[in-house]
Amino acid sequence: MKIDLLNVEAAKAETECLVVVSVEPADSSSNKASLLSSDSAIQAAAAAVIDSGECSGKNLETVLIHAPQGIKAKRLLLIGGGKAAKFSPNEFRNVCGAAVRYLKPRNLRSLTAVLPDEVNGAHFYLAENWLRSAAVGALVGDFDPDFYKSDRKDLSIKEFRLTSTKAVSDTKPLEAALQEGIILGESQNFTRTLVNEPGNRMTPTILARYAREMSEKTGLKCEIYDGDEIQKMKMGAFWSVAQGSDEPPALIVLRYESPDAPKGVKLGLVGKGVTFDTGGISIKPADGMEKMKYDMAGGAAMLGAMRAIALLKPKVNVLGIVCATENMPSGKAQKPGDVQIAMSGKSIEIINTDAEGRLVLADGLAYARQQGCTHLIDAATLTGACVVALGMINAGVFANDEDNYKRFEKAIQYSGEKFWRLPLDDEYREMIRSGIADIVNSGGRWGGAVTAAMFLKEFAEDTPWLHLDIAGVAWMEENKPWIAKGPSGIAVRSIVEWVKGFQA
Repeated sequence: MKIDLLNVEAAKAETECLVVVSVEPADSSSNKASLLSSDSAIQAAAAAVIDSGECSGKNLETVLIHAPQGIKAKRLLLIGGGKAAKFSPNEFRNVCGAAVRYLKPRNLRSLTAVLPDEVNGAHFYLAENWLRSAAVGALVGDFDPDFYKSDRKDLSIKEFRLTSTKAVSDTKPLEAALQEGIILGESQNFTRTLVNEPGNRMTPTILARYAREMSEKTGLKCEIYDGDEIQKMKMGAFWSVAQGSDEPPALIVLRYESPDAPKGVKLGLVGKGVTFDTGGISIKPADGMEKMKYDMAGGAAMLGAMRAIALLKPKVNVLGIVCATENMPSGKAQKPGDVQIAMSGKSIEIINTDAEGRLVLADGLAYARQQGCTHLIDAATLTGACVVALGMINAGVFANDEDNYKRFEKAIQYSGEKFWRLPLDDEYREMIRSGIADIVNSGGRWGGAVTAAMFLKEFAEDTPWLHLDIAGVAWMEENKPWIAKGPSGIAVRSIVEWVKGFQA
């Protein structure tokens, strides 16, 4: 998809379809929506449908007007933004995604979206943020997961342009913001592509190959360690999961270094890369097991984030780590009751072999600390308990450091991704205490997302650390107006914004 800025007045834009945001009436007694464009020609072109009440401005409602009068566009698409007071660049992201998805099956291949007239004066509502969000939304909306259908048709949008009510004199900052949005959107789609692949086409070895190829294209340093090297590094927790599979594991390490990075700061991004999870000896039920191909979504998010970081070039040093393996039952697989020794030296009693994600992350976090990382963030489809707690709307976030959490809280304002903080009270530590080893790998049914985070906290130790449990939101269970059913690419944008927050 070609994305660019069309620096002409919106009404003069020659396009197959002009997209304008409508919002709900401020007066509850009225049924007339209003447009977030003060262009009088656009207002006139939409007047009849606005006056009829057909366009209410409700969130992501669509009204298509053919051959609108008084403007150059062949069609005018009004998409609801909800309440004007709450409309932000994050809502505009979804509007642009919805526009792309609405027009794709109608055989349109280009469209032009109108940037809203400023609805607020805060920094968050500067034109650059609207542009960045629009580019992300369009790219995310254009992705479809039907890779292997023999009759797959290319319905992708070829050109997405952005314009405003009035032309502007200086487009450089706008074009820079647009380019950043393109990088973020393409990186999120890169992650979605990885997650979408089935287990037979996304083994740990193949995931490592994708990581290496991406690194070569973007200038990252890439190191891949095999099973023998993982054992030599005494990653007993990681290896305990990998030992049951015939597919060799891979420790993927990506390095981004900036000459202008602040001294004493090195960020560690650690992702769970379980390319297929049967549960091991504690095998999962057959129903729904096919979805366990996306148990590597946390690792894929880190690869997508590292891609974006390499291209955006923030002034901070970043280490990306993905612990990639399968979790399979076999004569070689670990058993409930086994005791494993992690890289940090902690002993772990295995209660449930299906609580494997925390095992691979434990050694990934320890490795990041060994490499000198001063701040850590991990992402994983870790627990069903987090889905029970938060459903499929918010991902869970845990933090052992308030300043680090505040950085992340600011990051998600710009990323637009939904995370909800869950507790890490010391009392939960008792739930993972073992009678034979230091800790158990499963604290039982109650508070399962929290006890899993407490387990990881043991390996982050005193390093400022964030844990993202993305189990409920890594896979869209149904089509949404702005995104297709399938992999979501959650956390890529938030991680990148968090990283940018450390720049000097």
